[in-house]
Amino acid sequence: MMNVFDIVGPVMIGPSSSHTAGAVRIGRVARALLGCEPVSAQILLHGSFAKTYKGHGTDKALIAGIMGMATDDERIRFSPRLAEEAGLSVSILPTEIDGAHPNTALITLADATGRTVSVQGASVGGGNILVTRVNGMEVQITGQYTSLIVLHQDTPGTIAAVTELLAEGQVNICNFRLSRQKKGGVAVMTIEMDGGFDPALNRRIEALPHILSSTMLLPN
Repeated sequence: MMNVFDIVGPVMIGPSSSHTAGAVRIGRVARALLGCEPVSAQILLHGSFAKTYKGHGTDKALIAGIMGMATDDERIRFSPRLAEEAGLSVSILPTEIDGAHPNTALITLADATGRTVSVQGASVGGGNILVTRVNGMEVQITGQYTSLIVLHQDTPGTIAAVTELLAEGQVNICNFRLSRQKKGGVAVMTIEMDGGFDPALNRRIEALPHILSSTMLLPN
């Protein structure tokens, strides 16, 4: 199956859908998971991203996404300067990540209180992305569906409590993944859903026992 988006690619600024549009989307996911304005960003680039990021504007695209810009925002080319003016400190370094897709970025953001989030994502072609790790835990987030990223304590009944609320809200789950650091430690649920999602329902999930945070990601 192939849709029009697969053929013509996204509406975007920049020379490459993989190196520009996809990079913007990875940055936007990292910003959304932090949940507030970042003050610092460490960006590690792997594979093709590390080799060609300056020529393809991948660095500018990632910074733009971290600042909340869309793929067609004309300010993308000026994002390093705009980040500096906004007080966002950025460092970009090449790295090697075992088994990672060639177009991979590992982004660590911090807010003014010192809270951090780490996101590893790959640009897999045509502006599409796959986020594979959040805070070191394995996930699978495509950015093509409304998604919930639920950090929680690994305790019995927590998954059931979340999915029961989703069932009450008539939400249809199309993808579900669970990852944890260790038994009884911090775990993450990745839930992708068909259709829309009421933010009020997310607030009910956040209020459940043992939930550390629940972040709603809209298709980007």
